[in-house]
Amino acid sequence: QVQVVESGGGLVQAGGSLRLSCTISGLTFGSFGMGWFRQAEGKEREGVSYITASGRTTEYTDSVRGRFSISRDNPKNTLYLQMNTLKPEDTAMYFCAARRNFGGYWYDSNTYTFWGQGTQVTVSS
Repeated sequence: QVQVVESGGGLVQAGGSLRLSCTISGLTFGSFGMGWFRQAEGKEREGVSYITASGRTTEYTDSVRGRFSISRDNPKNTLYLQMNTLKPEDTAMYFCAARRNFGGYWYDSNTYTFWGQGTQVTVSS
């Protein structure tokens, strides 16, 4: 059984930093591309960042590029999202997701198979 568990969310002031973690069990982590998504209240889920199975390639949505950094530790089955210079508009529930099929756009949530329950990030102004 695959388990996906996010952690590291919390309340932070604008300009601050947080580091999200996502630990996965029950699958061969190094064979899956991994994405971070977020969903703010009343809005659709959006892709934030993506990293290929090897970790060699990363993607970011425009609004976080230069502030967020995605990484992974395959031996530890863990995905990270370092978030710096946080803004109130970054407030959302953050989810990590895994996909085995590398076709399709990385920000298309339909291409992901396994999802966590999310961790809340709240940025105060």
